[in-house]
Amino acid sequence: MPPAHPFDDDKLREECGVFGILGVTDAANFVALGLHALQHRGQEAGGIVAYDETNGFNSARRFGYVRDNFTSQSLMKTLPGALSIGHVRYSTAGSKGAAIRDVQPFFGEFAMGGAAIAHNGNITNAEALRRELIERGSIFQSSSDTECIIHLMARSLQRNILERMEDALRRVEGAFSIVAMTRSKLIGVRDPMGMRPLVLGRVGEAWVLSSETCGLDIIGAQYEREIAPGEMVVITQKGIESHFPFRKRASKFCIFEHVYFSRPDSIIGDRSVYETRRQIGVELAKENPIEADLVCPVPDSGTPAAIGFSQHSNIPYAMGIVRNQYMGRTFIEPTEQIRNMGVRLKLNVNRALIKDKRVILVDDSVVRGTTSRKIKDMVLDAGAKEVHFRIASPPTMWPCFYGVDTPQREKLLAATMSEEEMRDHLGVDSLKFISLDGLYRAVGETEGRDVKQPQYCDACFSGQYPIEPSDMLAKGFQLQAAE
Repeated sequence: MPPAHPFDDDKLREECGVFGILGVTDAANFVALGLHALQHRGQEAGGIVAYDETNGFNSARRFGYVRDNFTSQSLMKTLPGALSIGHVRYSTAGSKGAAIRDVQPFFGEFAMGGAAIAHNGNITNAEALRRELIERGSIFQSSSDTECIIHLMARSLQRNILERMEDALRRVEGAFSIVAMTRSKLIGVRDPMGMRPLVLGRVGEAWVLSSETCGLDIIGAQYEREIAPGEMVVITQKGIESHFPFRKRASKFCIFEHVYFSRPDSIIGDRSVYETRRQIGVELAKENPIEADLVCPVPDSGTPAAIGFSQHSNIPYAMGIVRNQYMGRTFIEPTEQIRNMGVRLKLNVNRALIKDKRVILVDDSVVRGTTSRKIKDMVLDAGAKEVHFRIASPPTMWPCFYGVDTPQREKLLAATMSEEEMRDHLGVDSLKFISLDGLYRAVGETEGRDVKQPQYCDACFSGQYPIEPSDMLAKGFQLQAAE
């Protein structure tokens, strides 16, 4: 497994990405391409399961990037068939830097045949379910919350795999977008609140499921629609069936998908992610104007918002910070001397642009603040007169329990400091965040945020959790006191 990145990049980690296809020769090759497009959602590990009648189910699970593992012809020949699913992972449940047994998709052999499952999200009652299942005789092979679903299916008394999956998922709390497969079916499911994304596409006569539309684009598939919150689609060679097996709930899609997680070339809710992020920059400039000479993104995630900020403020946009595109997770094991170089291994300041300028740096978020301070120092070292941070999300004050690897609350800068204290801590001339209302306006909610009934899950900003994080509450986590 590649070593962990030697420097804390101070970002929330993307959850996971899932992909599946039915109806093409060598389906696993298409899945590998789809996972490559979804690599931003998880860089720790990936896996593919495929099925054909002659060879049955076959799987390959590897640590590291898709490009380094699933481009080998010898490996891909071991995954024949017209039906395949895959998963890219960054661990949010289970151990970090886990063993290969934690890499999805997971496979189970049931009385009525085999099934494989890949899951994006987080099960908030997984620990309680695991204890119950172990007490009843289940033997777990991984530390992943997803394995609970396999065991719940195995113990279900329903007649077939589909009914067993429905039965199992009714026991599950939390966020999930699932791509699964049997010998003849490709299955997609979203949790009743639709927290995590899942879309349906078509290429020729084949059907595709993907976490994002960018996964469809890479294989030339046409986007058909989103899988609805609480929907289960069952795809066979004969076509698609749609079921709604769960109690209807108000939609609570993760608003941070718009801010950071999804690729800017994806579509969410018939809306361009890039355009939403550009509009976030416009709202940010409206709410927090400042006199300056340059607007510079913190690459790459701050770029669309910086463009929007520049367009509204009429302050010139410039690439004042350049990313080294070849700084990967497989970089040399860091010595103390290299470690002290910090973010300079990844980012470099364009001194010719920055010198003697008042600079606005636009970033997507501030989590711990460690990287923000290093970037500020680099910009000042390059000769900037002033440094102003503008952040394209509200202050991240609460951990996420729905599929994002978030630090403990006390390690979130905004949870322990006021905005002015954060400005002083970062050592910048000014620091401003977009408001929650401004963020909602940017994603298309013209009236802003409905305080009584938020249209999205924004718990990381507001502390209002739409699904009770029961496992964490059992460990002593304190919810925000009701007003």
